[in-house]
Amino acid sequence: MQNRVWLITGCSSGFGREIALAAAAAGDRVMATARRPAALSDLAEHEHIRTTTMDVTDPDSIARAVKATLDAYGRVDVLVNNAGSLVLGAVEEITMAELREQLEVVFFGAAEVTKAVVPLMRAQGSGTIVQMSSLGGRKTYPAFGAYHAAKWALEGFSETLATELAPLGVRVLIVEPGAFRTEFNNNKYVTRELPAYDATAGATRRFTRELEGAEPNDPVKGVAAILAALDSAKPPLRLLLGDDAVDGLREHHAALLAEVAEWEHLSRSTAI
Repeated sequence: MQNRVWLITGCSSGFGREIALAAAAAGDRVMATARRPAALSDLAEHEHIRTTTMDVTDPDSIARAVKATLDAYGRVDVLVNNAGSLVLGAVEEITMAELREQLEVVFFGAAEVTKAVVPLMRAQGSGTIVQMSSLGGRKTYPAFGAYHAAKWALEGFSETLATELAPLGVRVLIVEPGAFRTEFNNNKYVTRELPAYDATAGATRRFTRELEGAEPNDPVKGVAAILAALDSAKPPLRLLLGDDAVDGLREHHAALLAEVAEWEHLSRSTAI
């Protein structure tokens, strides 16, 4: 599984940077991208890493980055859609412009990059698309409405894509981290605040501030888990990362199943 070519978005920090370093350390070749290439100057010094600009909200920028990867390496074996952002605020507090911006980066950006690479992998008959989602792509919290909307869209898009590409030799891995000690939480955009939501969205805002620098998970260990899943004979469609992600999803699914059971009699009353 060595000598793969990786194209990774959002490599200026966090998971993107750590995945680039881990892949290069394993002997693979990497095209690391970011909106600001100056943030990648240290990565560019690595013998197995090249860098280029990619703004996932700009189709021309995406096309140039894919071309640069093909010019450098001739193929793409692993695409990692890691570029992201976080708009934090209650649904009423978020403007439509803020909501659209969140979706442009987290969903439409990832979708555009994916669609640029899928034809290459289909022609190769091989490849893996890694979609960096979140526990927030499966369950919700107050103040994360815009982020959840984008991640839930990405999850549905990616699960469908997986079924379409599996017969063609291309895999999809949806990664769902909990809270990791990266710059992601520090770089969030916080909307206006309405007093009516102090106990819900406000409580989430306060919690995220308290969590800054105290997140329970190590991104280096998270990346090691991603690479282990990719190298396994039968990788999962979804990979949760962190105790908080596993425990949170189990609790959420238990509540969903309990509600299904409670209302099953009414749900089944619609048969002709």
